[in-house]
This record gives sequence, structure tokens and C-alpha cells, in this order.
Amino acid sequence: MGSVDLISAFIVGLLGGVHCVGMCGGIVGALSLGLPAERNLPILLAYNLGRISSYTFAGALMGALGFYFSGLLPVQTAQRVLLSFAGLFLILMGLYLAGWWNGLSRLERAGGVLWRRLEPLGRGLLPVRSVRHGFLLGLLWGWLPCGLVYSALVWTVSAGGAVEGAMLMLAFGLGTLPNLLLMGVAAAQLNRWVRLPAVRTVAGSLVMVFGALLLFDAWGR
Repeated sequence: MGSVDLISAFIVGLLGGVHCVGMCGGIVGALSLGLPAERNLPILLAYNLGRISSYTFAGALMGALGFYFSGLLPVQTAQRVLLSFAGLFLILMGLYLAGWWNGLSRLERAGGVLWRRLEPLGRGLLPVRSVRHGFLLGLLWGWLPCGLVYSALVWTVSAGGAVEGAMLMLAFGLGTLPNLLLMGVAAAQLNRWVRLPAVRTVAGSLVMVFGALLLFDAWGR
């Protein structure tokens, strides 16, 4: 994994903002509820730091898992299988973002099994009144069932190890950050913009291009 992969993961996270705003917008709104403006930004930053920390930890687990299973196959075969798997999921993510296919919502429902155990803990942290509570809430909400995050996690399986998987998800998480920070200060305007069909189409199409490039990397050597 090189800098190109990290930049690609960041861009995919940025493009995925059309989904993040709809998925996490209500959470961001709840964080801001009743808070004075001077406390709003530190708590939003703490929440997002917790959320991205959870993504990074999950990426390390998936990267380690991919590294383990790659040892069961010849090196070149393992690279092709893992990269193909990641590329296909990115293409599916692009279709999902563009609104052309909703199959990833089934993955979100499957993730609901874990989420049902974690979500009550998050309710206990609301309303958020401190940076610490914001960070803890972010750690929990980082496990919210999300097809976008799940697709990025599949990508980490091909990263090459735990550290590489963690770095890939860190880059992806940082890519989602601008949209969610903007959501905290300009929710109505941003929400209208990301719901435009043209915006969703462009974002989804570009993510599919990244998926196609991974497939080319797997089979074009």
C-alpha cells in the first residue's frame, strides 16, 4: 500500500459525504442541540475523533484478517483475489451512493445485530455536555451500521496488514470529516446540496472509477 491508496481512500471518504450527511446528520444535530456556539466546534471535533478512531481500529482488525488469509494462498493469487474483492465492493458502493442500487443496505441490516447492543450506551451519553462525552459518543457511533464504511473495510482486507488497514481507514475517515463538520454549522444548506441527483451521480460514478482501477491493478499486471 502506498500514498496513492491513502489519497484514494481519502477521496472516497470525501465523495461518500453524500451518504454521511444523511446517515449521521441527525447525530451531529443532536450534538449541537442546546450548546453555545463556542462549545459546539470542540465537541464536534471530539465526536469525529472518536468516530475516526473506531474506523481506524476496525481497519486494523480487517487488515490483519486479510493478511492472515493471504498466507493461505500463493502471493500473486492472494493479491488478485483481495484486490478484486475490494474493487467490486467499491463499485457496489458507487452504485449505492448514486442511488442506482441499494443492496448494501442489507449489510447495514446485518450490522444491526452488533449495533443493537451498543446503541443504548450512546443514548446514555446524550445530551452531550463535554468534549469527553463527545469523544465517547463518537467511539460508539463509529460502529453504526453503514454500507459506505463496510465497503471501505472490505478494501482494507487487501491493504497488506493491520497497520496498513488502520492507515487506509484513517485516511477514509479523514475524508468524511469535512462534510460532517460542515453539517454541524450549515446543516440545512448542505443537506439540500447532497440530495441533488447530479451530486449523487457524480460522487457514485467517481467511486466506481476507483473500484475499476483496483480491478485493473489486480488483473492488468
